[in-house]
Formats: sequence, structure tokens, C-alpha cells
Amino acid sequence: MASRAPLDEPALATFCQTHAGWTHEDGALVKSYRFADYGAAVGFTMRVALAAEKADHHPEIGLGWGRVRVAWSTHDAGGITALDVAMAERTDSLANG
Repeated sequence: MASRAPLDEPALATFCQTHAGWTHEDGALVKSYRFADYGAAVGFTMRVALAAEKADHHPEIGLGWGRVRVAWSTHDAGGITALDVAMAERTDSLANG
């Protein structure tokens, strides 16, 4: 399992520079995804929810027509950890799969 120690600013900047669309805001890794319609957005949301449940690590998810906003953070660590980075990468793979 990935570390739950908070990442430093250079590590977060590197992640965001090398992973399109990701930003770090208010102690979370955040990305918005666009889909053709509501059903596709819901399907993606469900895939993320199932992956989160399996990892026992749950994001904030905002769902709208054709769009989903995902925010990963580790509240008990007080910020963004390697676990959030791993789940952000998993989220991208779910969006592309």
C-alpha cells in the first residue's frame, strides 16, 4: 500500500506537471473530466467508486451532465499522500479504459 505521509510541494508540482489536468487545491489533487453524456459520466463515477472502495480510500466526487470532478486527499494525514497520487493515476486509467 502507498505511503500515507504528506507529499511536499515539489513532489506535488512534479505530479501535476506530468499528469495532464491534475491540480492541487485546498489540500487535494483535483481533476475534472468531460464525457459525451450523463450516462457516461455516471458510469465513470461508478468505476471510480468501486476502485475507491477496493482501496478503502474515497475521493470527493462531483457529478453533472457529462462532467465529473474528482478530488483525492488523505484527511487523516492532513494533505496529499502517495496513496492519493496512486488513486489519481488509477482514476485516469478508468477514464481512458
